[in-house]
Amino acid sequence: MVANSNPTVGRRRLGAELRRLRQASGLKSTEVAERLMVSQPKISHLENGRRSANPRDVRDLCAMYGVRDQQVIDSLMQMARESGRPGWWHAYDDLPNSAYIGLEMDASSIHTYEPLLIPGLLQTPAYAQTVIEETIPLLTVEQAAARLKARLRRQHRIYDPACPLRLWVVLDESVLRRVVGSPDVMREQLEHLNALGAEPHVTVQVLTCAVGAHPGLTGQFSILRSADRPEAGVVYLERFTSDLYLEKPSDVQAYGAMYDHLQGQALDPDHTRRFITDAIKSHIDGTPLSSGSRSVPSQAAGAGVR
Repeated sequence: MVANSNPTVGRRRLGAELRRLRQASGLKSTEVAERLMVSQPKISHLENGRRSANPRDVRDLCAMYGVRDQQVIDSLMQMARESGRPGWWHAYDDLPNSAYIGLEMDASSIHTYEPLLIPGLLQTPAYAQTVIEETIPLLTVEQAAARLKARLRRQHRIYDPACPLRLWVVLDESVLRRVVGSPDVMREQLEHLNALGAEPHVTVQVLTCAVGAHPGLTGQFSILRSADRPEAGVVYLERFTSDLYLEKPSDVQAYGAMYDHLQGQALDPDHTRRFITDAIKSHIDGTPLSSGSRSVPSQAAGAGVR
């Protein structure tokens, strides 16, 4: 086992290994907590990667689980040391979504639905700056600048030549209509969106108003999966103060089904690019954007593959 340089991912991988060892020993988390004289939520948080485990925690747990292989124990303790180190995003003070950034840095694929805004990974600097400054009350100039810098650094993940992020995006039509900043900012942003949508590892689809009611009406969500555990996943629900992370297989499966429906109801990538081009024209000359009729995507587009 090799520790990952991403502390969030390191905690999750260490936690998963500790859970596996506990289950192999036949112990329940309540029994472990009682023997160590700690709270059961602490054991749960360690196994879910929401809390850092120090080397002493790992040593004590290994002893309780009957682990005798010193190489395994040393490797787990090294993972604990690595997972306690801060990621690059911790250099930016007061980032509310640092846990999400850690997961995003490790993800091999992300499926995201956005009903209100262009996703952060696809935002231009001008669009991102406007969103940050106008949606977060009482933000200082310094805090806004730090958040913008962190958001733009996150976008390096898309352009990683060794392992570009596979990104699927479904946008509500209102995202294209809403003027964020100015018509010029929107024109630049939508041109950037079309350019990224032409990349082989980025798929963009628009869900038009003509579709009517659909599963995405409940709000924004993203499904993140990593290369080493593609069968698993994390559903991220962004909230203003407390974000939610869902990891139960049944939750991930339910949101995956929702996303499949959204992709099936959205315009296919080719129709989406034409629809975005019309939206660009509407921001240039001020003409209203006509709502697209519901199209029937190709089988490949409906599966998120192109």
